[in-house]
Amino acid sequence: MTVTPLRRALAVLTVVFLAVAATPVAAAAEPDPKALTWTVQPATASGPDQRRWITASLDPGQAVTEHLAVRNFSRTAVTFALKAADGYLTDKGRFNMLSSDRPSVDGGTWIDVQDKVTVGPNETRVVPFTITVPRSAPPGDHPAGIAATVSSAGGTVTVESRVGFRVMLRVNGSARAALAVRGLDATYSPSWNPFAGGTVRVRYTVENDGNVWVSGTSRVAMSNLLGRSSHDATSAVEELLPGGSRTVRTRADGLWALGRLRTTVTTSPTLLGDGQAGADLRPASATVTTWVVPWAQLALLALLAGLLLGLRAAARHRRRRLAGLLARARQEGRQEAQESVLVGGAATAGEPDPGDAHR
Repeated sequence: MTVTPLRRALAVLTVVFLAVAATPVAAAAEPDPKALTWTVQPATASGPDQRRWITASLDPGQAVTEHLAVRNFSRTAVTFALKAADGYLTDKGRFNMLSSDRPSVDGGTWIDVQDKVTVGPNETRVVPFTITVPRSAPPGDHPAGIAATVSSAGGTVTVESRVGFRVMLRVNGSARAALAVRGLDATYSPSWNPFAGGTVRVRYTVENDGNVWVSGTSRVAMSNLLGRSSHDATSAVEELLPGGSRTVRTRADGLWALGRLRTTVTTSPTLLGDGQAGADLRPASATVTTWVVPWAQLALLALLAGLLLGLRAAARHRRRRLAGLLARARQEGRQEAQESVLVGGAATAGEPDPGDAHR
């Protein structure tokens, strides 16, 4: 059978039509979050601004309108879900917000934002949202976060990918900043080198016992039995939200100590965010006592004491032996002298008298 040019052209047009018809179906499929790139940032009504996050100091019952901007860097239009939730700091000090399966009970419930927004390829959409503080809200900080999310199904598990920023909400009133010291522990490890000091390892937990967002410093000081300071160091305390805590570990090497060693940790909070005037900054401290026994140094002292006693005993023994030898030499000298006298006297008594022979 011969294929005419007309039939060949119709076949090509049919293939092209099917390919074009299939394209909208592929675009309408659920997007893969791994192939998407987007950002979410604070904004004004006209577009993104330079803020990294939003901070707001509000009175109980007050409401304010803010904006966020969602920018889609992908090649296809994407519908993002917009969600707000309570904020917290991870163990590594990074800000995060509660996942969708964990209900919010604080600042995250004060944010009202539309559920979804569709953003075209390389397009930016500005979305308003409202923050309303309950009239019964207690003074202090109530951190939250707001994000644009995309969900994808992987078998029986739904994976939620999200990008967002923090919203630091402060309710005006009595601000109290305090960094409590919990679980202070200090252990001394002696060095087996008798000419080197030991190591003190200190572990404690710094807890934000106030109602505001703080950072600060912690000072670790150690004093010996006589009250003299043997170690004094200050380190920074990273940001902590109200109720948050962080475990701190530090060490002091080459420490010479004997008997009681007192370790004191003192914290000084620094208020973060807006509305710092009139804040109550409360330093805190805790002390623990460790009893130190430097076994290596004591063993060296015992060895030196034993060596000195041995040398002293050896010197005493030599002196006694020398004295004995001298006494024996004197005794032998006296005996020899006495024997010489006796021998000399006997010889004199046995010789004839020349006078008698003449007579």
